[in-house]
Amino acid sequence: QVQLVESGGGLVQAGGSLRLSCAASGRTFSRYAMGWFRQAPGKEREFVAAISWSGSSTYYADFVKGRFTISRDNAKNAMYLQMNNLKPEDTAVYYCTADRNSGRPTLRRAEYDYWGQGTQVTVSS
Repeated sequence: QVQLVESGGGLVQAGGSLRLSCAASGRTFSRYAMGWFRQAPGKEREFVAAISWSGSSTYYADFVKGRFTISRDNAKNAMYLQMNNLKPEDTAVYYCTADRNSGRPTLRRAEYDYWGQGTQVTVSS
C-alpha cells in the first residue's frame, strides 16, 4: 500500500511559478511510475505529466510542455512538479498518482492505482 500526500499549491498570478511536491509512504515507491493529473471545476480529471520509476523517462500533456517539469527523488520518496509561466487555465486541483503495476510512465488514468487527496492551484489573471 502506498499513501500519497500533495503539497505546494496556492494562489499565484499569471506568469508566476509554483512547485508541487508529492510525499509517498511505502518501501516500494521507487518501483512505481508516477504521475500528476488535474481537475478543474466541471471538467474531467486530465493527465498533466508522468515519470518512470528511475526518472529517466517523462511524458507531458501538450498544454504544459515547455512550462512544467516533473521529477522525483527516490531516496526521499518524493515527486515534484515545477510549474512555470502559469496561466489562469492551469487553475485546478492537482493530484499525485502512482502505478503499482509498471515502472513505465503512462498518460492513461485507468492505469494508476494510488491517488493523493489533491492540492489546489489557483492562477489569477
